[in-house]
Amino acid sequence: MSDGSIDHYDRAAQRAWFEQVIGDLHERFADLTEGEPASYIPELAQVDPDKFAIAAMTVDGVELSVGDAHHDFTIQSVSKLLLYGLALETHGRDAVLAKVGVAPTGNAFNSIALDEDPSRAPNPMVNAGAIAITDLVAGDDLDARVENVRAMYHRYLGRLPEVDQAVWASERATGNHNRAIAYLMLSEGIITDRVEETLDLYFAQCSVRVDAVDLAMIAATIANHGVHPLTGEQVVRRDVTRDQLTVALTCGMYDYAGEWAYSVGIPAKSGVGGGILGILPGVGGIAVFSPRLDDHGNSVRGLRVFEELAKEFELHVFDPSRPWRRPLSD
Repeated sequence: MSDGSIDHYDRAAQRAWFEQVIGDLHERFADLTEGEPASYIPELAQVDPDKFAIAAMTVDGVELSVGDAHHDFTIQSVSKLLLYGLALETHGRDAVLAKVGVAPTGNAFNSIALDEDPSRAPNPMVNAGAIAITDLVAGDDLDARVENVRAMYHRYLGRLPEVDQAVWASERATGNHNRAIAYLMLSEGIITDRVEETLDLYFAQCSVRVDAVDLAMIAATIANHGVHPLTGEQVVRRDVTRDQLTVALTCGMYDYAGEWAYSVGIPAKSGVGGGILGILPGVGGIAVFSPRLDDHGNSVRGLRVFEELAKEFELHVFDPSRPWRRPLSD
């Protein structure tokens, strides 16, 4: 890179390249009808299945998007990545590892199975591990714990979070499977006896409303070693982001994590609300929103988009060329 004008040209060219690609992919997959919205949460079953957005944000705050990028949806399991960071900051790595492992599981995200060591949950990206992580949220009562989670979301989003009350109520009314997981963990000593309070908090954290740009911003924050790309605030400690990135790469896509690591190869987290965020360390974040899910609980359009982006830009963490990291004039 010889001078600022060339740098500016290259950045502009890279932006134009990326904008063209995501525009083409949005048009290409807009008519896809494979998959259905999550039906086990009644409110989610009612969402418009044809909403579709792709968004990206660089670590220096440049935003690109196409489609329904500002359409709100609930964050769902993407929240697990953020709460995991909060637990690590609050309690430290050893204390968290004592309760929740980090090994990928071939089981479904809502499996009742625990770790090989029954005294801890399998990993923080599946429901058992996420409930155990939520149990670690500090506070003397539910209100205090809710405020801690709200403050965390505020740092990531740059605003106080809005909880979708209808989805929250729907999750509480139909959450008996998660209750079974929680009470099993109580019996094994993994979580404390405030089970219903912890579940209420867990359902609330999953019901926070976001859009695709928000997810890209969250991903860019983690990609930027915890520094928010717009506010400049240190949202989460640098050492914590390393652990977030690791579990996102190995466990973030439910029981599809192995296939994802092979075909896309970047840290990511999905949610049954239809969102997927992908993290490019040192570069930025990409998000896709589409409520049509596959049997693993991942967005069908989201998977297709990320697979194509990985091919076009050689995103895989083990790809030696990675053209998105070098000037286009080379």
